[in-house]
Amino acid sequence: MNTIFIVLPILTVLMFDLGLILHPGDFRLFLHRPRPLLAGLLGQIVLLPVIAWAVAWVFQPEPLFFIGLMLIACSPGGSSSNVFSMLARGDVALSVLLTAASSIITLFTVPLIMAWVTHAAGAQTGVRLPVGNLLVQNLLFMAVPIVAGVCLAARRAQLAARIHQVLKRLAFPLLLFLAAVFFVQHRAAIVQHFPSLGAAVAVLILLAMGAGAALSRALHLAGRERRTIVIEIGMQNAAQAIAVAASPLVFNNETIAIPAIVYALMMNVILLSYVAVLARTAPD
Repeated sequence: MNTIFIVLPILTVLMFDLGLILHPGDFRLFLHRPRPLLAGLLGQIVLLPVIAWAVAWVFQPEPLFFIGLMLIACSPGGSSSNVFSMLARGDVALSVLLTAASSIITLFTVPLIMAWVTHAAGAQTGVRLPVGNLLVQNLLFMAVPIVAGVCLAARRAQLAARIHQVLKRLAFPLLLFLAAVFFVQHRAAIVQHFPSLGAAVAVLILLAMGAGAALSRALHLAGRERRTIVIEIGMQNAAQAIAVAASPLVFNNETIAIPAIVYALMMNVILLSYVAVLARTAPD
């Protein structure tokens, strides 16, 4: 079974749900609070791919895993980050806006970065990136659902709120289901490479969170904003990375999706641990 028939509907649902809680007025935060938005987007769009490249240089994964590691690093923030920000007593409005902004920006940055990555991986991988197909897939399964959610929320606010209450409870189970299906299909490769790949992914997540904390402190952000930035930079949209890797229109290679699955599993463990520590130590 090709996981693309599971991941694309899940990705669409997650993006639609994001649109339901996003209001055009939310973007006024760019004018009123530019520093936290700058920190989040700089960390997400620029620092995370650079950190992933450095991690790959140290751990030297095989070429397809290198492509997959860079793919998850340049993907947008995961929608579950909004829930994690709430649990961490962070700034949920900032989290929603950063997730939406990164989802829109990465429609265009992912093709640019991944074209460079596939070239760097070398012709021996047999992997090429059809940039046009990737743009079309991202627009159809990310931009269109977000816009549909925003339009529904603007016209039928109460209905949108009821749908969101259902979808936000489904988001995490759907991602776990996707990870479980993918693990069953590729368990031999995941188990074989987990010691090295798992270590690389764990280092990537921890460095990303550390970079978020350092960037937030450098910009003198408040505690709630700082916690949100750390979560946003550490939590990636694994569903999108898997969709790009497995799609017959793009890479059509599920091996490239394995780092995204490992990332999805480890980011939840690491970030849940982070939230648990905050529950005991965070003063505000």
